[in-house]
Amino acid sequence: MIPDLEEYKWIVPDFIWELDELVDFEKLLKALPDADDLAKLLPDFDKIGESLASLKGFLSPGYNLVSEVIGASELLLLLGSPGETAFRATDQGYDNDKQFKKVSDKEKIDQLQEELLRTQLKYQRMLERLEKENKELRKLVLQRDDKGIHQRKLKKSLIDMYSEVLDILSDYDASYNTQDHLPRVVVVGDQSAGKTSVLEMIAQARIFPRGSGEMMTRSPVKVTLSEGPHHVALFKDSSREFDLTKEEDLAALRNEIEIRMRNSVKEGCTVSTETISLSVKGPGLQRMVLVDLPGVISTVTSGMAPDTKETIFSISKAYMQNPNAIILCIQDGSVDAERSIVTDLVSQMDPQGKRTIFVLTKVDLAEKNVASPNRIQQIIEGKLFPMKALGYFAVVTGKGNSSESIESIKEYEEEFFQNSKLLKTSMLKAHQVTTKNLSLAVSDCFWKMVRESVEQQADAFKATRFNLETEWKNNYPRLRELDRNELFEKAKNEILDEVISLTQVTPKHWEEMLEKTLWERVSTHVIENIYLPAAQTANSGTFNTTVDIKLKQWTDKQLPNKAVEVAWETLQEEFSRFMTEKKGKEHDDIFDKLKQAVKEETIKRHKWNERAEDSLRVIQHNALEDRSISDKQQWDAAIHFMEETLQSRLKDTESVIEDMVGPNWKKRWLYWVGRTKEQNIRNETKNELEKLIKCSEDHPAYLANDEVTTVRKNLEARGVAVDPCLIKDTWHQIYRRYFLKSALNHCNLCRRGFYYYQRHFVDSELECNDIVLFWRIQRMLAITANTLRQQLTNTEVRRLEKNVKEVLEDFAEDNEKKVMLLTGKRVQLAEDLKKVREIQEKLEAFIEALHQEK
Repeated sequence: MIPDLEEYKWIVPDFIWELDELVDFEKLLKALPDADDLAKLLPDFDKIGESLASLKGFLSPGYNLVSEVIGASELLLLLGSPGETAFRATDQGYDNDKQFKKVSDKEKIDQLQEELLRTQLKYQRMLERLEKENKELRKLVLQRDDKGIHQRKLKKSLIDMYSEVLDILSDYDASYNTQDHLPRVVVVGDQSAGKTSVLEMIAQARIFPRGSGEMMTRSPVKVTLSEGPHHVALFKDSSREFDLTKEEDLAALRNEIEIRMRNSVKEGCTVSTETISLSVKGPGLQRMVLVDLPGVISTVTSGMAPDTKETIFSISKAYMQNPNAIILCIQDGSVDAERSIVTDLVSQMDPQGKRTIFVLTKVDLAEKNVASPNRIQQIIEGKLFPMKALGYFAVVTGKGNSSESIESIKEYEEEFFQNSKLLKTSMLKAHQVTTKNLSLAVSDCFWKMVRESVEQQADAFKATRFNLETEWKNNYPRLRELDRNELFEKAKNEILDEVISLTQVTPKHWEEMLEKTLWERVSTHVIENIYLPAAQTANSGTFNTTVDIKLKQWTDKQLPNKAVEVAWETLQEEFSRFMTEKKGKEHDDIFDKLKQAVKEETIKRHKWNERAEDSLRVIQHNALEDRSISDKQQWDAAIHFMEETLQSRLKDTESVIEDMVGPNWKKRWLYWVGRTKEQNIRNETKNELEKLIKCSEDHPAYLANDEVTTVRKNLEARGVAVDPCLIKDTWHQIYRRYFLKSALNHCNLCRRGFYYYQRHFVDSELECNDIVLFWRIQRMLAITANTLRQQLTNTEVRRLEKNVKEVLEDFAEDNEKKVMLLTGKRVQLAEDLKKVREIQEKLEAFIEALHQEK
């Protein structure tokens, strides 16, 4: 009774043919019942032959009759291969029914049916026992392969290769309208119809979040099923394996799926189009790829986005419109057929039903509640719904208790169908019930569709690749095809080279920049708060005392902090200069945004060493305490430094006065401009104050109240009304100009004062204490610049380089950041080329492996 297996040999994995090396079959044969015992279980075929002429050849060997007696799916399990699609048995069973109806003797037909049912149940029990033993043997072989006994077999499985192709396609931006027509099983159904439960029964694990009447599937979930020694699950973007035999791992997996779903849903939405990819491996699992979609709803309830219904419809249509997608249409058997929404949607996508499998769930509830059992038969025969299907199945996925185990559900399902009137009265055929038969049929249909369409899809991607390569050659003939990650690596090396170039800056260049910038930052404080107040003193002793006190206060509170700020800003400027500097013809502006972002993030993260200020404070204090000018060259340098500073201040003061009083007579005549009323008042006030200074060259820096009154009255006598505040404000600038000019004259007199300085100005009317002050300031700036330069080159540049590397590493892990910073047609074209090549290569490898297995 065993058919010829030669044409099915390609279905069976290679290791099955090697079982005789690993398993003692003689021992197994001894454990099986002998032929005599099996013969006792058979019915009396002589009586059956007398009653039915059509069963005359019952005892003759052949495949068709056995499949009619024990059901197509049970025989396939006994043989250990999927065999022909279970849907053929539907027609065979229907023909048998016609033959039985031709028999005139109804009583004998009833007896025969009961005899056949009893025989079928007996064989079913034997098959279940053999199947269980076969499953254990397969698990043992897989475990041995997993440990490395058969190293030549440790290849990536076909289904895993196919799943990788689908994952790449899901990320591929189809800018060139390359349609993804690769097969996958699309699971659709009304909300709470039990589609997730069906998928869990096929996967043999309670892996999905559950809720009573609540929408739980919020995004498509792609589940890749494959056979393996251990029952585990893992996400495509994670290395963690969830052990599906442990309840705590199952709970963690359900929680992780729910978190991923909620994270994929954008704000203001209820469902997402983003696909979650999950792989499930385990002994006895059928190899296929299923996509669980959000349940179809008829009404948008409170808490949902207004467009939820339309979004779910569009997601479902997008998956079902693939001409090679197998549609697993799930219908709740416990509700009225007229309330179904999904059947209309499926009939629109597949009017001929050539790729649709209809599944009726909750048949146990339907049998109890439905008044006419014939209604269930009409559903299974495809006569009730306005849709056609390749096959029809009835399943039971539990009693409604979410804590039930898969094993208990399977037992309940088998027990229900064994005792069901639907099966006993032939309303349902044996091959049309249980999720086990459904799983075999879906897997068989899936692989048939894959073999028929995969080469055509490979050719489509080959054409797309040619188009993309042609576009690249025409637009970028002299550039290599670098995708986003390769461009990032290239930019990363350039940035690190530019950071290293900071160490090549000469010490002289560092110190010049630091000294210049620091003086620009502190010169105002030195002139306004130290030099000018000290210059108002009566003698050199008071001048030096005032200077020492103010320098000490400045060093303790402000100077070190200012110096560190200047050093950090100088480092930023040099770093920015190297990062943004054009490199001539080799410069690639595609990296500009990335370099700018790296520069800004690095500067944000970098902090100067906190201990630098303390050490700098001591150095600066010691430098300012020193008053010993050792030679004439240093003396002349101090005079030059003081002259430059005073001339710069004098120029600024002249500019301020000109703005106050307006243009002089020359500019008024040449440029035909005049003064405003306020400028005229300021000019009259200036002239009056200049007379006051000429009368008293040693006038202090501030006007007395009576002097302000005198100036105001003199101006009023000439018809100029002026406010006392305006007089004081004008006086500040006039006196400042007078003081700076006097200081410059004094500076010129001190050029010959080094000899008197060496004698401490004894027997000399010349006093050059201001020159000494500026020498002390100049020396402090030089020593501070030298110290900061050492901190920069020895410590801060290295820390900056470390921060740059950390930023680049963070950016490398952030794909969204890379997409945002590396953009443009060139990048997108290279990305598309990479994806298409990868898809094509994986498809070709998959096709080759498929042919080898065949």
